[in-house]
Amino acid sequence: MDQALNKFKIMTEKEYMQHCLDLAQKGKGHVSPNPLVGCVIVKEGKIIGKGANGSDFHETHECERVKQNIPTGEGYELCEGCHPKNHSEPRAIQNAKDNGHETDGADLYLWGHWWCCEPCWNVIKAAGINQVYLAEGSHELFDKNHTNNIIGNQCSI
Repeated sequence: MDQALNKFKIMTEKEYMQHCLDLAQKGKGHVSPNPLVGCVIVKEGKIIGKGANGSDFHETHECERVKQNIPTGEGYELCEGCHPKNHSEPRAIQNAKDNGHETDGADLYLWGHWWCCEPCWNVIKAAGINQVYLAEGSHELFDKNHTNNIIGNQCSI
């Protein structure tokens, strides 16, 4: 995965990150216990795909990952609500494809994480995404263990 990390870039340009934040806010009611995450796929300066984390599964069912105290980034397949199909990255890629857009060579902008889980990273690579851009300071803002994190307040900044 070391080579894969070279594809991550810190993004300071605001326009696409604002779209990601807006998407994360729209998914707000359906992401617990997961953080609010939104992303867009951009190709040739145009947003071609949009996605946000979310599922209403946790509204009526207990999260199996929480019950088993499974760490972040692991065991998503154990819980329908946490399953990678409900993650923003695959959703945005699928949205682009559903709208007739080719994702090969496109960029992905991500709000709400400082990394991609392995299943999402595999989908990103298979889609031919060129770069993954993160919000500036993501490694602090979205790390549950960092003292400067904004988990739980992602949509209020």
